[in-house]
Formats: sequence, C-alpha cells, structure tokens
Amino acid sequence: MDQPNPSLSGVKRVVQPSRQRLQVEGLWHRFGGNGAPWVLQEIDLQLQERELVGLLGPSGCGKTSLLRLIIGFDRPCRGRVLLDGQEVSSPTWLRPPERRNIGMVFQDDALFPHLSVWDNACFGMGPGRDRSRASWLLELVGLAGLEERYPHELSGGQRQRLALARALAPAPSLVLLDEPFSNLDVEVRLHLRSELPGVLACCGATGLMVTHDPEEALAICDRVAVLNGGHLEQCAQPRQLVEAPTTGFVASFVLQANLLPAQRVDEQTVSTPLGMLRCRSSGTAIDPIAPLQVLVRPEQLQLQADAQGPASVSCREFLGRTWLYRIQLGHLTLKLRQPLSNALTLHQRCVVGIDPAAELLLYPQRLPLVLV
Repeated sequence: MDQPNPSLSGVKRVVQPSRQRLQVEGLWHRFGGNGAPWVLQEIDLQLQERELVGLLGPSGCGKTSLLRLIIGFDRPCRGRVLLDGQEVSSPTWLRPPERRNIGMVFQDDALFPHLSVWDNACFGMGPGRDRSRASWLLELVGLAGLEERYPHELSGGQRQRLALARALAPAPSLVLLDEPFSNLDVEVRLHLRSELPGVLACCGATGLMVTHDPEEALAICDRVAVLNGGHLEQCAQPRQLVEAPTTGFVASFVLQANLLPAQRVDEQTVSTPLGMLRCRSSGTAIDPIAPLQVLVRPEQLQLQADAQGPASVSCREFLGRTWLYRIQLGHLTLKLRQPLSNALTLHQRCVVGIDPAAELLLYPQRLPLVLV
C-alpha cells in the first residue's frame, strides 16, 4: 500500500536568482511540410536552476510537442532550445536525446518489468558510476527495503516513485514529467504530488511538469506556463495567474471563469447577454474595433429561482460547502457557485444576475494567428 513519505514533510523549494537551466527561444513547429498547421507558435520559455514549472493546457494544445522538442525527439522548424547555455536544438542542429542529460518521467512509469527495483533505479547511471546515489534516492522516495522486488510487485504509487528515482539517479540537468500522476488513484495522486517538490529540492533538480489539471499545477509549481492552441498565453507564479490573468483563455481555463461576449458602449460600459456592465481593462491592449469578452468568475454571479426566468439549470454538482451550477441562457452556458441554501433542481427556470460589487475585467477575443 502506498503511503506518504514522512521524510519529505516540511521540505520546501527555495528558488533563488541563479542561472537559466532551460531556454526555449522563438520556437515554431509543425508536422509535415508547408501548409500544415502550426502546433507551436513563437514559444519563449525559461526555467531557472532548481525551479519547478508547470506546463498547463487542454488536450491538443501542444504540451507533448514542446516536450518532444526539448528532449530532442524532433527538430524545430524555427527557433532554438538551449540547456545550460548551450544550443541543443535548432532547424539545422539536433543534439541526440541521450546526450542532453535530461531525465524523463512518463505517465505510465515505463519501468523495465524484468529488472528489480534496484536495477531499474540504476539503469541510467552507466558502468562505473557510484551507486550510493541510487540507494539514497530509493530511501528518499520511500522505497528503501524493496530493492529486490520487481515492478509487478509494487503498487501504482510505488512504481511512479521508482520511475522518479530512476530519472533522478544520473543527476540530470533537467527532469521532464509528462502527466506523472494521471493514472493514479486520487489519494495516491495527492500524496505524490505533494512530495514531488520536496524530492526535487533535495536533489537540487530543475523540473518541467506537463499537466492538464489547473489545481495540480497551481498547488505545487513555482511558475505555471499556460498553453492554448500552440500559443504560450501566460507564464507566471500561481498567485499572479489567479489574481491577474492576462488573457481570457487563462481566466477561463485556470479559474474556470465565464467569458461573456460583449460590445463596447463607452469607455467603461459594455453590452452583454446579462445586460449593461461596467468593466475595467485587464491590462491587455485592446483594439477599439476588436470583439470583446468580459471575465465573470463563478462566485460573482447571482442566481434566483423564477418560473418565468429566461435561464434553466442544466447541471449541478454538490461540492461540500457550495453548489456548482451550469446554467443555460440561450446559447450561453454559465458556471455559478452558490451557497447550499440556494438549492435549485435540474431544469428549474431561473434568472441570473451579477453581484453589484464584482470587479469585472475586459479582454479582447483572440483571433487565430496565421503565418505561412
């Protein structure tokens, strides 16, 4: 049975000004020749030494494609990748993956079933290397005493701990983690994700973790880079992402907020499906004639049952202390959080309003970037 490792309790990551471990500069990539769609567009990303950065976005946004370019499986169409200040990828140069000193933790652990725990942990260290680091890592991740077992004799959480120890054993410059907790049970996933920053801190390691779960990224990462349709929308510390999202997509995906289509009436007023609203700019440059959208957080909306109301409850979830409703208003679907006392039933008619004290932000609607 997988248990949290008490030796990691209280271990905190301290990211101090240091050299850049990874630099991704102006990266563009597509599969196929001219005319194929771009899967990554103008990606700029830096990781400092000892930093854990989350790469967050929905399925198909380019996360795995970016990982493949960093590890060296593919060559970029434009731009370059640098590790420890040395160029390892460009349109004309590709250092092989085995010469990049990068550790990799996969979604499905990818252990060697015919090798013991000990041999799996030592696999990437090469002949003649001091094996004491592997022993220390197995103790660090809570697998001391299990060295003679085989992967099929371990729990899912233990196998993923072993995969992490194996990736860290050669002391890599960078560790890439591709949704490492997605196949685990909820309790085990929570244990392992809380321990990951402590393990990397003890090893002095730099990590880039791919995830589609905003809660996971915000909980443990020093910074979070949000991808959408091949664009890097924003890269910032978790609190900054929550308090000051720079694009409508970041607000919608990370905060699960609503984006209302809007038309400008004057400098501070817009017309929306919920009526006239006063907003302030999000800080993003807005073309005077560009389509607009208003960010409304689920807790900023108000809900009242009304048999003659224009909206209806399409879904509701009990979250312990609140209800999460999805309300259908014409073609628009809204997410609302309401106190338990405001209990509406499925398909019940209602009216939706906005808290008069709510501070609403205005964003431009992003149009697709076309470059051939």
